[in-house]
Amino acid sequence: MKSLKLAWAINALLLAAVITMAYMFIIQGSVEKSDDGRTAILLSAGERDFVLTEMRGFLETVQSINQALGNDDLKTVIEEATKSGKASLGGVPAPLMAKLPLEFKQLGIDTHTEFDKLADLAKTAKSSKQVTARLGQLLLNCTGCHASYKLKIEGGADK
Repeated sequence: MKSLKLAWAINALLLAAVITMAYMFIIQGSVEKSDDGRTAILLSAGERDFVLTEMRGFLETVQSINQALGNDDLKTVIEEATKSGKASLGGVPAPLMAKLPLEFKQLGIDTHTEFDKLADLAKTAKSSKQVTARLGQLLLNCTGCHASYKLKIEGGADK
């Protein structure tokens, strides 16, 4: 009987440890409050570069789309938006994913999805104006992310 109680106690402790780890690595991530009120995500220099490269890719896509919209070139809008859509997801190292808070991950996935939606709209849009409005909606993800988060090198200064 004592060994059964001990087994249950060990199982309960292991379950608590798994739940704590899941919370830390799936939901919370590696974060701290920043002096400016945003959430600082703590990353290695290489991980920070990886995230910034993806963000730069989004910005380059938005620039190309904006230029194409100015020329009423919806074919290019479709091509460019598709490049940053969900097909471009993947390749994020598991240790990096564990450090990113859940809301940040969800925002990133939603941004990829919004690029796909933008491409789909451009296929059926009657004018560039409709696509421009949708691009404005997509950019709310970008501004929302930058207003909420900053990337900080572990043990380093805020960036």
